[in-house]
Amino acid sequence: MDPQFTPELFPHIRIVMGMVIGLGITRLLMGLAGLVQHPSRARLSSIHLLWVGSMLLELIHFWWWQFALFHLDNWTFGVFFFLIAYTVVLFLLAALLFPDNLTEYAGYEDFFLRRRHWFFGLFATSFVLDLVDSLIKGQVHWDKFGIEYYIQVPIGVALCGLAIWTANRRVHLTLVSLHLLYQLSWIFRLFNTVS
Repeated sequence: MDPQFTPELFPHIRIVMGMVIGLGITRLLMGLAGLVQHPSRARLSSIHLLWVGSMLLELIHFWWWQFALFHLDNWTFGVFFFLIAYTVVLFLLAALLFPDNLTEYAGYEDFFLRRRHWFFGLFATSFVLDLVDSLIKGQVHWDKFGIEYYIQVPIGVALCGLAIWTANRRVHLTLVSLHLLYQLSWIFRLFNTVS
């Protein structure tokens, strides 16, 4: 690609990514609004609500950290396709938290635990996609994470495997709580400013 077009290409790609991420954010916010509008429609769950908060934070954080792509000089259709695929996985995670209909389930927790294979399969995929995303952004971006990144990703994938394997409520509550705390720590330690 002609380097003179690189600055104009990034906003175009960011708009497409933003549309998909925006759909995920919309899905979560509409789901939360539905809980306020019809609080007795389905039984609420702390596990579900914590994952909703975590995914909302994840989508907002994704939009924030993708600004690092501005420095990318070599845009290809493969990179563009990869980024769109990554955003689709994040959208699907959001969509899985608020089903269109809960009549077959005893509430949000029952739905979440019965559909956990899909959710955590996609969540594990997002860890792998994040590795590729970091490689695309280059060595300087990768080095910013240090050894913690080499530990975080395999542990994240392994914990997704545990969450797929068990429907134990305490395990799921512990996992989402730990994830949310780590997620906040990761954001404020490494992504508080765009560089």
